[in-house]
Amino acid sequence: MPPPPAWHDALVPVNQPHVDPRRLRGNLLLLLAAALWGFAFVAQKHGAEHMGPFSFSSVRFAMGGLLLVGVIVVLDRVRHRPAAKRRAATRAVLVPGGICGLFLAAAVVAQQAALSYTSVGNAAFITGLYMVLVPVLGAFRGTRISLFTVLGVVLCVPGLYLIAVTEGFTIGRGDALLLAAALLFAIQILIVDHYAPRLSALRFSSAQFLSCAVCAGVAGLFLDAHPYGGMRESVIPLLYGGFISVGIAYTLQVFGQRDALAAHAALIMSMETVFGALGGALLLHENMGLRGYSGAALMILGIVASQLDSLRKPAPADPADPADPAASAAPAAPTGP
Repeated sequence: MPPPPAWHDALVPVNQPHVDPRRLRGNLLLLLAAALWGFAFVAQKHGAEHMGPFSFSSVRFAMGGLLLVGVIVVLDRVRHRPAAKRRAATRAVLVPGGICGLFLAAAVVAQQAALSYTSVGNAAFITGLYMVLVPVLGAFRGTRISLFTVLGVVLCVPGLYLIAVTEGFTIGRGDALLLAAALLFAIQILIVDHYAPRLSALRFSSAQFLSCAVCAGVAGLFLDAHPYGGMRESVIPLLYGGFISVGIAYTLQVFGQRDALAAHAALIMSMETVFGALGGALLLHENMGLRGYSGAALMILGIVASQLDSLRKPAPADPADPADPAASAAPAAPTGP
């Protein structure tokens, strides 16, 4: 049999890259979650005009937490999980969820209060500092600080200066609250990282969110000027912030992280800051100016740089069945809004 013509070899693909549809689906779910969280800053900004920060945060996290409870019930029935296992998985998350919910409440209330004084763009980028602060704070637990983390800090500090510090070398109340929120989010994520590998991801999250709602709600009765006032005017922001940002986006994150590589997940979710600034520009016509956008660019580079160390780590084994709400997972907590 004669050899094939020379042009035949040119038509045969050599080392054609294979796209894993499961990884692609996971990445797309995470990108959608990041977009939903980013645009939630706009909803929070509108909510801040009518409701106190404690009341708004309490209602939205109660809505999101209850939605997750519904998801858990449905998945339990689909998986035919025995009642004894359901009860055991639920009891296991109560105390860790309560602890994490307390820190989450402090973080989201600080973030919500800040939006009364600063722009959506500033809120998105300064909140995103938590991704750099997590490995820095992790050093106090004995975790090695990589050169990528150092690079992230080096880039983020001047970026933060350009965004938040005025020409008079002062920082506004809103931006100071956002720095506090970023620190609290970082602490909360480290606590989540401690507990999550042993717990059901969705149950743990619902416990956190409902605990957050209770803590913020009780505090709001004493600290908000008009507790739970303005809910009628804030219906749309609450629906978006509760059901979409907390409930749906977090569910997308849990399912997405089961299929995506950890390094890809961290980088994709850092896009939340970009979507937040985009939402402020498109929907609220905000303009951060040359100084602000320069600082934002540095902060994006710093946030991405801080996550690059994960690219050198070996890929994890195939993820657990994403339909199983009891499968252990340790996803990053939504800062988000």
